[in-house]
Amino acid sequence: MEIKQIGYVRNQAGRRRYDGWRDVVSEIIIDPEYTEALYRLEEFSHIYVLFYLHEMYRPFKMKIHPTGNPEYPLMGAFATRTPNRPSRIALTLCRLLSREDNVLIVKGLDAFDGSPVLDIKPFTSSPREDEVRLPEWVMKLRKERNGKESSK
Repeated sequence: MEIKQIGYVRNQAGRRRYDGWRDVVSEIIIDPEYTEALYRLEEFSHIYVLFYLHEMYRPFKMKIHPTGNPEYPLMGAFATRTPNRPSRIALTLCRLLSREDNVLIVKGLDAFDGSPVLDIKPFTSSPREDEVRLPEWVMKLRKERNGKESSK
């Protein structure tokens, strides 16, 4: 299997665990050889970014409490969004703010500064809200996060 890095992330978040990723603005610097592949990407409001978790050194755990909080139920790692993955590959949907040549400006990318970017895909659709099923703890977490955002 071969996976090729197509660029890297640059942001001010550094290399620390961070709670406010939704507000982080990052640059994705795409290798110049792929600039032509970005043609008309700016017509999309959101993109998926696949990146490598290059700063993840912990051994993989099969089960965890989401966000490390024991108040949430024990879950299989693949039933969470933990960065602790066997292949260290992450996927984030983020807002595409702008593009200039081979540089994408995005908001909400939860990647450390310097993270290798593996691929980019445009967001084209999502399931209707009434078709989505989420566990109760996810709904609770969403409400907590929305409460923090509205109090800012």
